Amino acid sequence: MTPFPWDAAMQMGFGVMRLSSRDFWGLTPRELAAAFGAASGRAAPPRARLDELMRAFPDGGRNG
Repeated sequence: MTPFPWDAAMQMGFGVMRLSSRDFWGLTPRELAAAFGAASGRAAPPRARLDELMRAFPDGGRNG
């Protein structure tokens, strides 16, 4: 198993994204990955992702 690249993660979080220590260490792994994807330009545009989710999970017209 490859160890997690903490040095690179901290360089991105602190150096590029300018996160505080509290904010960086408070992120979940999923939040950290999403933030890195957005900062590096790899994240899908929010509207495109919303459209994808709306197609996958359409409203059924039910009152809930």
